[in-house]
Amino acid sequence: MYPSFVLFGREIGTYGIMVVIGGFFCALVGNFLIKRFGLDLFDFLLIFLSIGVGIFIGAHIVYGITHTDLIIRAFQNIGTLWFDKFWELMIYSFGGMVFYGGFLGGLAAIPIYCKFDKRIKSAQLFDIYAVLVPLFHVFGRIGCFLGGCCFGIESHFGFTVHGNTINPDVNDVNRLPVQLFEAGLNLLIFLFILYLFKKKIMTDKLIFIYMLVYPIVRFTLEFFRGDTIRGFLFGLSTSQWISILLFTTAVIGLTISHFRKKEPVTE
Repeated sequence: MYPSFVLFGREIGTYGIMVVIGGFFCALVGNFLIKRFGLDLFDFLLIFLSIGVGIFIGAHIVYGITHTDLIIRAFQNIGTLWFDKFWELMIYSFGGMVFYGGFLGGLAAIPIYCKFDKRIKSAQLFDIYAVLVPLFHVFGRIGCFLGGCCFGIESHFGFTVHGNTINPDVNDVNRLPVQLFEAGLNLLIFLFILYLFKKKIMTDKLIFIYMLVYPIVRFTLEFFRGDTIRGFLFGLSTSQWISILLFTTAVIGLTISHFRKKEPVTE
């Protein structure tokens, strides 16, 4: 809708603004959550930064996976391409970000961080991560809507955008605001998991709860996406396949957790 605006002669991207706002609110909520484990704001910011690195790397890697065909062709013709052209193709192939890639990258970063900071366990950080991910995603999807990416299918209900130079495919077509639907559903997921965290329900298993609920939302909403940049395999998008894998993983994890025998208490 409004990918950028000019402030004091400089062009500011609205998606970036929403990311900053999302990070700010995650820091506020995260500082409250981390106190349960005897840590403070400085500790959380260090954790937040470490996980952020994982999110950044993972998001770009999975974006590159959606451009595997371009990457393969680039390497097949590496002998005939100038270095700057090859480098340009690599930047394009890995230049975007995919939410699920960021989510998985953040997951991978948590046990790595906990190897260096023994004061907090991975399961505890996974619980906090499960609360904050949908909160951040709310602002991310609003940013997508403002920027014009991840747009919905053609629909009588929705919005028509004109003059978006960053994502021209969204222009002049009335489209379903699927980004706002996802933002609203993420807000509900956040409130639900925050409630479970505060009431100490499903402690150490909240990440599985998130991986049960959000993949259903994402799998369904993918059918209402109008962009084709996401990669497809057997009629399903990359994100739909990841949704299936995450949902299955959550079911297995909760099942194992439920049937795992408690170790006998020795006196």
